[in-house]
Amino acid sequence: MKQTNFLETAANRKNKPLAARMAPSSFEEFVGQDNIVGDGKLLRCSIEADNLGSVIFFGPPGTGKSALARIVASKTKTYFEEANAVTTSTADVRKIIETAKARTEMSGRKTILMLDEIHHFNRSQQDALLLDVERGVITLIGITTENPFFYINAAIISRSTVFEFQSLSQKALLYIMESALKDKENGLGTYKVKMSKEAREHLLMNACGDARKLLNALEIGVLSAEVDGEGIKIFDIGVAQESMQKRAVLYDRSGDAHYDHISAFIKSMRGTDPDAAVYWMAKMLVAGEDPRFIARRIIICASEDVGMADPGALTLAISALNAVQFVGMPEARIILAQAAIYVACAPKSNASYMAVEQALSEVKNGKAR
Repeated sequence: MKQTNFLETAANRKNKPLAARMAPSSFEEFVGQDNIVGDGKLLRCSIEADNLGSVIFFGPPGTGKSALARIVASKTKTYFEEANAVTTSTADVRKIIETAKARTEMSGRKTILMLDEIHHFNRSQQDALLLDVERGVITLIGITTENPFFYINAAIISRSTVFEFQSLSQKALLYIMESALKDKENGLGTYKVKMSKEAREHLLMNACGDARKLLNALEIGVLSAEVDGEGIKIFDIGVAQESMQKRAVLYDRSGDAHYDHISAFIKSMRGTDPDAAVYWMAKMLVAGEDPRFIARRIIICASEDVGMADPGALTLAISALNAVQFVGMPEARIILAQAAIYVACAPKSNASYMAVEQALSEVKNGKAR
């Protein structure tokens, strides 16, 4: 049963940003996260059976966490309450809980509380939820972009199922973009748009798996693009760069440039050239490369090329990967730079690499023992 807070007039919906207008309202419209909401998956089955327990959705922005929670709202007979931890006080939480108790006593109807940005709640505010989550007075849907195992009380985690959302693939983003360009009711389908291949690839790459970021840039670009003599909006690379506020960088994460850049990065560290290492690292980050991928390459170089000449390089590189995953971008760039500079400046020894290669060769080609 859909609650009144989700009902809206056509005029109100038209005034919303494109990302809000294109938000999915059913599983058929939901794109991505097949690992958790695909056919037959536990979460989807629980939602469709209206038997959802407390859950934590975490992952990068624009990956469908809030959208999925609102799909729950459309499918459940349970009363759906929505709040944001940034603007919700402990007193507000207690009021929600008291109302939920009264509702259950009067009608037997339970309450689902969707709490967005739950990581902004401090420990005492989270504790205010704990007992009533445990008793089933409310079913909690906590939404966060931060790792819940660091930011959410262990007691709440233990009473919830945690689902991790992944950044959307470029294939998923392309589908979302094409849907928005075709949709005449909620999207940009009333405009005639001619988008160049370079502009499309620029938007998809620099969205970094974030559908909201992509749709915001797409809307700005279409509305601001110039119209030619035939009434067609020309969405070229210049429009794409202005919409994303990001200059195009020659880099394709699935093509040759990807391997050329990471090869240049590794060769710079191997060749004790920290300036070049930081340059190639920065270029990859600007182009939208996953910082974890870069961190993994630093780890490999720390072992393969630095090795026993400075065993601490490997420890530092592993710490950098952990820190990157914990902190995230944009601050992760500083951590990566520190690790890359350290490995580049460290003395080099490939003794470990050569030793294991020779041992493997002996095992494969030597006499049986």
